[in-house]
Amino acid sequence: MLTAEQVLASHKANIETLFGLTSKAFEGVEKLVELNVQATKAALAETANHTQAVLGAKDAQELLALQAGLVQPLAEKTAAYSRHIYDIATAASAELSKTFEGQAADAQKKFVGIVDNAAKNAPAGSETAVAVMKSAVAAANNAFESVQKAVKQASDIAEANFNTVAASAVNASKTVSKKR
Repeated sequence: MLTAEQVLASHKANIETLFGLTSKAFEGVEKLVELNVQATKAALAETANHTQAVLGAKDAQELLALQAGLVQPLAEKTAAYSRHIYDIATAASAELSKTFEGQAADAQKKFVGIVDNAAKNAPAGSETAVAVMKSAVAAANNAFESVQKAVKQASDIAEANFNTVAASAVNASKTVSKKR
């Protein structure tokens, strides 16, 4: 049985975890806002510079060259922006996952302790029921570990695909820029 002190300690730990997760979520939002402000400032400055250059073009050939010169840097900047967003989201997700995994591991240990304690205090003749309970706990732990591994593999594949698509987009823009 849990004592009042254990229940209070558990609630306190849960509240601390909640505030920690909230803090991490806000850090991610702050980073996204900062990235968007920087990207907006850079885009405004580049648009002003490009507009000045277009207005100063002496002929159609120079105007076409200015427009063609805009395509590749824009694609590269878009890919870099997307990469920053992906990195921020991945870092925030990793922090949350680490916290949840720690909480899950702690809960598993506590539950196994309760099962072991119950097994020690079980009445004679209940060995089969205790063995079934321990087997069920072990199976649940194995299933949880399998899901964690599958999520990690899916995350690794998604990151590899993201990197491939980003590189392809930049390379395609280089090819288009060279043809003009």
